[in-house]
Amino acid sequence: MIKPFFLLPLFFILSNILFAQDKPLPFIQVKNLNNKIVVSWINDYTKQITALNIQRSYDSLQNYTTIGSVLSPLSRENGFADANFPYNKMYYRVFVSFEGGSYIITASARPVKEFYVADNALSEKYPWLVSNKDSSTIFPPSKPGITYPSNNIFTAKDNNIIVHLVNAETKKYSVKFFDETEKFLFELTKLREEYLIIEKVNFVHTGWFRFEIYENGLLIENNKFQILKEVKKL
Repeated sequence: MIKPFFLLPLFFILSNILFAQDKPLPFIQVKNLNNKIVVSWINDYTKQITALNIQRSYDSLQNYTTIGSVLSPLSRENGFADANFPYNKMYYRVFVSFEGGSYIITASARPVKEFYVADNALSEKYPWLVSNKDSSTIFPPSKPGITYPSNNIFTAKDNNIIVHLVNAETKKYSVKFFDETEKFLFELTKLREEYLIIEKVNFVHTGWFRFEIYENGLLIENNKFQILKEVKKL
């Protein structure tokens, strides 16, 4: 918390905001851009990054939950847009895992507010970002029809899979799962619970998996999620 009658701490806080903009990971930027919370970073690591997970919390120290990842963790400039934030002063941080099992967690940061007249102004300021209105993430374009991450099926912090189907008790949902080679794995039918947890062991190995959600036999989402390897502390 900023103490109003102490200028020295305030100076350091403002200095960090002004001069940390171009610093690479483990420094991150968090901005409120036209009521879109965007977490962005520069990656200058020479070590192979296997995953970048974005986390948020009401508290700056604990109770963080993973809200998504990026498809291209090796990109030098990248970002993630939180379209469903419950509070515009949430704390954000990024979990970075490296090949071999080591990882780092960035310092937490709250959004700094910026306004733009139109969304295309965001593209001019952040030309490396591609926004997808049907997704909560921002990333370079990849396979057509996939808008990762999903609000309906996603990986929890323990690497189990959460299935969240709104109004499942009144709608006829089914879900098909495929591995990264497009091999069909299994299908869930007659889903009547809004929340369902699928144990990660059902997917046999780590990596990327694709799913298709159907409502009354019609495809409503084609997307993917990632199950990460267990990581070891440095």
